[in-house]
Amino acid sequence: MQYSPLLTDLIKNLQSLQGIGAKSAQRIAFSLLSGNRGKGLALARSLADAMNGIGECSCCRNFTEEELCPICSSKKRLQEKTICVVENPADVTAIEAASEYFGIYFVLHGKISPLDGIGPEELRLDQLESLIERIECRELIIAINPSVDGSMTSFYIADLAKKHNVRVTTLAQGIPMGGEIDNMDQTTISYSFSNRRAF
Repeated sequence: MQYSPLLTDLIKNLQSLQGIGAKSAQRIAFSLLSGNRGKGLALARSLADAMNGIGECSCCRNFTEEELCPICSSKKRLQEKTICVVENPADVTAIEAASEYFGIYFVLHGKISPLDGIGPEELRLDQLESLIERIECRELIIAINPSVDGSMTSFYIADLAKKHNVRVTTLAQGIPMGGEIDNMDQTTISYSFSNRRAF
């Protein structure tokens, strides 16, 4: 069916979001337009504020409005001299909720994928290396989702850390190949963290 230009544009933009297909985008658009339009406008303002105001922590690359996120602002956490490398900010949230980890993070925002043109530069692994040196890191925990690209990324990061004589560990089994950390239950994440092994 053909919609008006504004409605078509709204549906198209909603559909561009990860996990939202054509039917879901159409449902959301109709719901926003049919319901209380004040809520839709509040959502639009909130989206604009977030897009303009949220950036990356200069230390770990997690999302924040400040120069440093709350985790990297904590001297106690920096003193742990431990870095947990994750794929995305949702993984930080899942680990914080499920484990007793008290170090800092480094968020990759992806993984090495030659087919997609993503290499170490795109993941800012030079920034990770600087962080390892700056905090005199003693342990680097690799908490990357298991997959072919995830394994490639993990091996690259492990080699980088070992050049600085840093102990490298990875989460224990419990997260299946192809699984995603932010979709795991808290017990699985907690077990994986408590029983991490040398990489």
